[in-house]
Amino acid sequence: MTIEIADTTTAPAPKTAWYVGATKAQWQAFWSSYLGWALDIMDLLLFAMLLSHISADLGMSRSTAGMIASASLVATAFGGLIFGFLADRIGRTRSMVLSILCYSVGTLLCGLSQDVTQLLLFRIIVGLGVGGEWSAGAALITETWPARHRGKVMAWVQSAFASGYALAAIVAAVFLPIIGWRGVFFFGIAPALLAFWIRRHTPEPEIWKQQTERLSLGGTLRMLLTDHGRSTAVGFAFTAAAMCGYWGLFTWIPTWLATPVANGGPGLDLVKSTTWIVIMQVGAGLGFISFGYVADSLGRKAAFVIYFLLSALAVPVYTLVSSPTMLLAVGPVVAFFGTGFYSGFAPTFAELFPTNIRATAQGFIYNAGRAVSALAPAAVGILSTSFGLGGALAFTAGFFLLAGLIVLVFLPETKGAELK
Repeated sequence: MTIEIADTTTAPAPKTAWYVGATKAQWQAFWSSYLGWALDIMDLLLFAMLLSHISADLGMSRSTAGMIASASLVATAFGGLIFGFLADRIGRTRSMVLSILCYSVGTLLCGLSQDVTQLLLFRIIVGLGVGGEWSAGAALITETWPARHRGKVMAWVQSAFASGYALAAIVAAVFLPIIGWRGVFFFGIAPALLAFWIRRHTPEPEIWKQQTERLSLGGTLRMLLTDHGRSTAVGFAFTAAAMCGYWGLFTWIPTWLATPVANGGPGLDLVKSTTWIVIMQVGAGLGFISFGYVADSLGRKAAFVIYFLLSALAVPVYTLVSSPTMLLAVGPVVAFFGTGFYSGFAPTFAELFPTNIRATAQGFIYNAGRAVSALAPAAVGILSTSFGLGGALAFTAGFFLLAGLIVLVFLPETKGAELK
């Protein structure tokens, strides 16, 4: 049985900016989720920034490295399910704290890896925490802020993804020459400090506290796969396709930028590669933010289609560019459309599912899609042996096209829906 509860979130007047009149609880939820997401992406992507150094030290091939990256993405699906279920049972804030501790400890352990097997195990722990943190944070934000601004608020929070990506590049560039790749992973324990602040200062959403029906895992899965089976299937399908495009492309961009010209790459040094990546993330941040305004104006469906199609056009152009100046110009455009669509996942899924399974649904669909996308980094690594890394990256455009087609045909419009 689904209990319907009106969304009683305090909201500003319709014509004011999304942040005008926001309550203390709304800002606490905002900053908890923003910082949690920025730091989980930092911990997740440190591996990509350190990949060439880890490979040289542990004797990993590109295929093996790609498979380890894929394994951590697969783990996010289980993390999304586990911590999403906990968020529905024990609260959004408590689940977020546990997930942050999980990925922080996992990142620290990566620095202690003595072989590829240990590194694989510790990257799986990181993936579990990262997947769970998104689940709890998405539910916390979408249930705390009003419907008419939900897309915009979520977009600003999702822009933490770009901040985390850039932070990973900066941390690696600054500390790698000083303390080596193991020491850089030790830096990943820092988010654990955030967990204690969140537990102390961030309240649970009112709509969750009023929801008295706490389902078992079996009951939750039954609602997810039967009562709301179509929404689950459509959400999973376009999320998986879009994330295959993203992770296949962005897992390998740091390595591609550093690939020597003689081997078909741009041949950028560490400083230039880091600078180019950070500038790309400026484009990504603007893409995240802009998507929310487009989605709240034109609707979720139109926004997804626009961003997916433009991503499919931008990616091949980027992989054909060799000039550092042109890479600097085109990179932010690729990141703008190729990551901006992430802002639409949480609001759309929140509007498709009721409160008693919302966090589980959001976390499961998002992270199951990310798990499937784990095939993409491994596939790019394998294809690079035949087509070169740049040629392999161009194949990711097809995933963005597929995601756009699924949304266009199957996704219902949920713009402005009140949460139930």
